[in-house]
Amino acid sequence: MEHFFNFHTHLLPETPEEKSIYNLLNREIDNLEFDERQWISVGIHPWYADAENWETQLLKIEKLAVLPQVKAIGECGLDKLIDLPLEIQLLIFEAQVKLAERLQKPVIIHCVKAFNELIRWKKQRKVNVPLIVHGFNNKPQIAQQLLSHGLYLSLGTALLTLNSNASKVLKEMPLERLFLENDNDNITVSIVYDIAGQITGKTSLELRKQLWQNFVGISGYTHF
Repeated sequence: MEHFFNFHTHLLPETPEEKSIYNLLNREIDNLEFDERQWISVGIHPWYADAENWETQLLKIEKLAVLPQVKAIGECGLDKLIDLPLEIQLLIFEAQVKLAERLQKPVIIHCVKAFNELIRWKKQRKVNVPLIVHGFNNKPQIAQQLLSHGLYLSLGTALLTLNSNASKVLKEMPLERLFLENDNDNITVSIVYDIAGQITGKTSLELRKQLWQNFVGISGYTHF
C-alpha cells in the first residue's frame, strides 16, 4: 500500500500519494463542485445545522449520500460549545445514523465536550455501521470507553504536540481501531503518519497497510 490514506480532511490532496475522504460540509452542497474521482463524506455538521429546517438539510444529504464516491456520512455529531440545544443535536445526529444504516456506510463523528452524552447514546443504541470519532484529542480514559463500545478513533495533527492526549491515546490503543487525518490543518497527512510511526514504533509503510486494512474492514472497499 503506497498511498497515505487520509480519513478526514477539508483540504484536497496535494500529491498523488494521498488518498483522502474530503468532507463536504452541508453549507457547501448548493455550490457542489468536485472531481468524481475524489472520495467524499457528507453530513450535517452541528455548527451548520438549522434547528428549524434540518429535515430539509437532511434531504439534500440523502440525495448525495447514495453516490458511490460518498464513502461515509458525516461529519455529524454533538458539540456543547455551540448554542444549538443538545436535544436537537441528538435528533439530527440520530437521523444521520439511520441514513448511514440504510446505506451501510460508516459515520464520521464530530464530538466536542459531549463524550458522556455520546457514550450514553451508544449504550442505548444498537448500531449496525461503524462509528469513527474524528480528530480525537481527549483523555485516554475517554478513548478506552469509546473503544470498549466499539467505536474507532481518527487522530490528527495533535500528534505533533509532545505529550498531547492524542499521543498518549495512540501509545495504548489497538492499531486495528485507528485512522489518521489532517482535518483542516495545512499539514500533509504523510507527516501525521511519520509522527504516528515514531510513537508506535511502526514504519510508515506498516501504518499505511494497517490503516488501509482498517478502512477495508469498515467499508468493504478493496481498491483505491
